Amino acid sequence: MGGPGMATSEALSELQFPASTEVHQLPDASTLAGTLAKDVSERLRAAIDDKGQACVVLSGGRSPVPFLEQLAKQDLDWNKVTVSLADERWVPVEHADSNAGLLAQHLLKGQAAKARFIGLYQQAPSLKEAAEEADRALADLPPIDVLVLGMGDDGHTASLFPASPNLAEGLDPNTPRRCLPLMAPTVPHQRLSMTRALLATAGFTALSVQGPGKLATLRAALADDDLAEMPIRAFLHAPLDIYWCP
Repeated sequence: MGGPGMATSEALSELQFPASTEVHQLPDASTLAGTLAKDVSERLRAAIDDKGQACVVLSGGRSPVPFLEQLAKQDLDWNKVTVSLADERWVPVEHADSNAGLLAQHLLKGQAAKARFIGLYQQAPSLKEAAEEADRALADLPPIDVLVLGMGDDGHTASLFPASPNLAEGLDPNTPRRCLPLMAPTVPHQRLSMTRALLATAGFTALSVQGPGKLATLRAALADDDLAEMPIRAFLHAPLDIYWCP
């Protein structure tokens, strides 16, 4: 008889992923963090070998912390790596909700502190102006070699939230904007997010998810194609590696 973990793993295998999706099923969060960090570092190392530099775009929040800690330990020419964020809360770096602050604490330390960081937060009179300044700053972002996304239970990714006023432009594959002001349903509401158009340029995209709740969200996302309802759908039919654990 299989226990709850067995039932969940069977549910994962039953999901009908596109042929371009590779699923990495890991036994626990620690193994997921280590495996993803190793795979990301290998791709960054290959990019450095190929063109002398590498760029990785990461997601914030609390769940990536073990992965960030493992990535910081990887043997890389960090001075040749550019790090950025898929999205950011519009709060100063010192704020507890800052994704840039999260990276400073858990990734950009030791040898990894040599990496160049291009953040999204900008001090400006309004969120709209901050996003315009972030958009200009991202003009210096090298081609994205690796993108690591997360996913919310509502199907958002980065800060591309359902019902956000700028979501249509954020999901437009042809928008010239790199960064837009977005609104989240949770505090802090004001967010800055890379657009789908920029995120989709990544050479390798990983989606890191944990637990049966995320499986339910993935199942719902795969069942329809309305991007506005679940923005993660914009990335499910492109080449994608999903890293999952119970």
